[in-house]
Amino acid sequence: MNLWIWLLLACVLAYAWKLVGYLVPAKLLKDPRMSRIAGTMTIGLLASLTIVNAVASGQTLAADARLGALAAAAVALAFRAPFLLVVVVGAGAAALLRLIGWN
Repeated sequence: MNLWIWLLLACVLAYAWKLVGYLVPAKLLKDPRMSRIAGTMTIGLLASLTIVNAVASGQTLAADARLGALAAAAVALAFRAPFLLVVVVGAGAAALLRLIGWN
């Protein structure tokens, strides 16, 4: 099949999944366990996406400047820096590491 057909199908399925969310009863959403589960799932998803984007290059593992940027951002977070500063520190670290040749 054509790639565009798969892309459109994925868009339709994502939108349909969003519409199904409106059918969830409000009583279920007010349960404190649901908030805890949703919060931990969000954190886990974002953490896994961050790690995959930092160490994967196609279908292989890569140790490049992205790892250094992630480490620098983690240090900035440990010092409780504001989010914008964390992003700037990570980007700056990646730029410096690439400048010295660690691709």
